[in-house]
Amino acid sequence: MSENNHPLLQVRGLKTWFGKGKHPYRAVDGVDFDLEACETLALVGESGCGKSVTALSIMQLVPSPAGRIVEGSVMLRGKELLGLSEVEMRKLRGARIAMIFQEPMTSLNPVMTIGEQIGETLKLHQGLKKKVIRERVIRLLDDVGIPDPKRRASEYPHQLSGGMKQRVVIAIALATKPEILIADEPTTALDVTTQLQVLDLLKQLQKETGMAILLITHDLGVVSQMADRVAVMYAGQLVEQGDARAFFRSPRHPYSAKLFQSLPSLEKRGQRLDTIKGSVPPLNTVFRGCRFADRCPAAWELCREKPPQMLILNDAQSVRCHLYQFIRESAFPDLRGPGIEGRLARKAGEPVKHEPLLEVAHLKVHFPIKKGLFRRVVGYVKAVDGVSLSIPRAITVALVGESGCGKTTVGKSILQLIRPTSGKVEYQGRDLTRLSAAEMRPLRTDLQFIFQDPFASMNSRMMVGEIIMEGMAAQSIGRNRAERLQRVQELLKQVGLHASHVNRYPHEFSGGQRQRIAIARALAVDPKLIVCDEPTSALDVSVQAQILNLLKDLQERLGLSYLFITHNISAVAYLAHDIAVMYLGVIVEYGTAEQILRTPLHPYTRALLSAVPELEKDSGREVIRLEGDMPSPANPPSGCYFHPRCPNAMDICAKKYPPTKRAPNGRSVSCFLY
Repeated sequence: MSENNHPLLQVRGLKTWFGKGKHPYRAVDGVDFDLEACETLALVGESGCGKSVTALSIMQLVPSPAGRIVEGSVMLRGKELLGLSEVEMRKLRGARIAMIFQEPMTSLNPVMTIGEQIGETLKLHQGLKKKVIRERVIRLLDDVGIPDPKRRASEYPHQLSGGMKQRVVIAIALATKPEILIADEPTTALDVTTQLQVLDLLKQLQKETGMAILLITHDLGVVSQMADRVAVMYAGQLVEQGDARAFFRSPRHPYSAKLFQSLPSLEKRGQRLDTIKGSVPPLNTVFRGCRFADRCPAAWELCREKPPQMLILNDAQSVRCHLYQFIRESAFPDLRGPGIEGRLARKAGEPVKHEPLLEVAHLKVHFPIKKGLFRRVVGYVKAVDGVSLSIPRAITVALVGESGCGKTTVGKSILQLIRPTSGKVEYQGRDLTRLSAAEMRPLRTDLQFIFQDPFASMNSRMMVGEIIMEGMAAQSIGRNRAERLQRVQELLKQVGLHASHVNRYPHEFSGGQRQRIAIARALAVDPKLIVCDEPTSALDVSVQAQILNLLKDLQERLGLSYLFITHNISAVAYLAHDIAVMYLGVIVEYGTAEQILRTPLHPYTRALLSAVPELEKDSGREVIRLEGDMPSPANPPSGCYFHPRCPNAMDICAKKYPPTKRAPNGRSVSCFLY
C-alpha cells in the first residue's frame, strides 16, 4: 500500500456517459480498480468496450458537452480528483499523471519543433529557464533512445519515423517524472522491433522513477511481458481482474478465454480461428442480465435474467460471472482449452503446389531528391532496390519487415499504382511495367489493393453501396444499377455484414466492419490477386480472427492469391504459405512459413522473430535487441545494408553486398554467414 494506507490511484464506481435522454451511452458503467506505485496494470478488451474513456475520465478529459462523469470517485494518494476545477486539474496533468495517447502524430503539433513541445511541458510545470530547458530536452531525448538528440530537438514531427514519434510522446509524458503514466495503445501501429524498444524503455524508466503504469492494449503478448495485474473490460464494466500470472495460466471469464482462443499462431494453421460471435452490444442498451450472455458459449437462463456481481475467487483473481456462484475453487472450469469453432481446413504443413500467377524480377523504385532553384536531382531514395518474388495461384506470400523498409511501395508498384524505376512485373505473360494507364485498366479487375486504413480509403460522403459499386461501374460489371446492387448485397453477406448496410456511411461502422467493407470492395470486380497492406494492424484480437478466417475462407473458395504486407508475425504464421523478409528495400530471406518461422537463417529474421512478445513471460527465449533505427534509403550503408545493426557482422559485411544463396527446396538467404 501507498502512504497513509491508500493505493496510489483508487477508482471506485466510475460512470461516464455520453448523450442525454432515457438511453445514454454508458461507456464506463461502474468501474473499480486500484493502482500501486511501481505497478503496471493492463486494461484489455475489444474496441468500443470503454478502455480509453476510462483513461480520459481519470484525466478529466472527457469531451463535453456530449460526455460527462455522472458518478464515482478517482483518488490520487487519498485526494479526490473528480471535484477539482479545470485550473486545479491542469496542475496535476503532466506533472503527477501523464498520458501517452494512441496516435503519436495527432498528439504532436506539426508546426512546433520537438524541442519546443517537450520544453513547453517543462516550462508550464516547473518554470525552468530557457537554457536549462534546452539541456533537459536533450537529456530526455537521449534517455528515450533518440540518436543525435541535439539535431532531433530542432526537427519537426514529420521528419521522424513512427517509432521516434512514439519516443518523443513518451519523453513529453515523462518530462516531469509523473507518479502515474497512462499509456493508451502505445505500440499498436509499431513494428515488432520498435515495439520491443518502446516496451523496454517503459520498463527501464519505471524501474528508475518508480512510476505506476496503466497500460491500455488489446495485445495479449504485450500484456504478458509488461503487466503485474490485468483487468479485462467488456461493455463498460470490468469482468475479470487479478494477478497477471494467474490470468495467463487460467483466465476465469468466458470472454477472457475467447480472447486467448482468437489468437493466431503457427500451430493453428490448419484450422479456423475461434471468434467471438457478434460484437460488443450498443452501450445505450438497457441490460437485464450479463452483458456478454448473447455471445457466450457457456450462458444459461440466469445469465439473461440477472446481472452477475464481481466475485472474489482467491487472492489472485476476481470475476463477474454466474459460473462461479455455485462451485468451489477446486472445481473451477478450465477455459483455456481448444475453441469450439476449430475445424480442420487443410493439414498443417501440407505442401501446396500451384502454378505462378505473378512474377516480380529485380524490381526497383527510386524516388529522386531535388534541391536548389532549378530542382536538380542530387540523389535518390532507394525505396525498393531489386526485389524478386513469385506469387502462385491460391497462395499467400507474406512480406514482413520493419516500418520504412519498402513493403507498401512493393505492393503499390506491383499494381502499378507507383511506376517502378526498373524491373519486371509479369502477369499472364504481360509485363505490367510496360503497359500504359489505358492498357492497365482492364487488368485492374484481376489485381486489387486493400489499403492499411480502410476509413481513409473510402469517400466519407458516399454510402457503402456506392463505394463498392464504384469499381464495378468503372469496369462495366453488371448490366445495370439494380444488378450491381444485388451483387453488392451478396458481397456484404459474403464478408459477414448485412445486406441493409448498403445505405450506411463509413463512419457508422467499427474498424473491423470497415475492413470487411474494404474486402468486399476488392472482391466486387472478381480479382485473382489482392495486395493486403496491414489489414489487421489496428484491430483487436477477436476482430482480427474474423478477418483472418474470412481471408482464408475466400482463398479456399475462390482460389485467390494474396500478397500479405504486415509486421504482425502471428497473423503471418497463421495465414501465409511463403514469407519474404525485407530490409531497406531488399529481400534478405525467402522460404515457406514453416522454414522461416521454425529455423530462421538471416540475423535480421532471427531478431524480428525474437522481438515478438510471447504469452509466457519467462519462456527462456533469447531476445535479440537491434541497436538504432533502420538507415535512410537515401543513403544506405556500404556492403550489407544490415551490417551496422547486425550482431554477427564480419569485416566483409561492410565491404560488399552478400550474394543470394538458393537451396534446392526454394529457400534463399542473402548473408555471408552462409
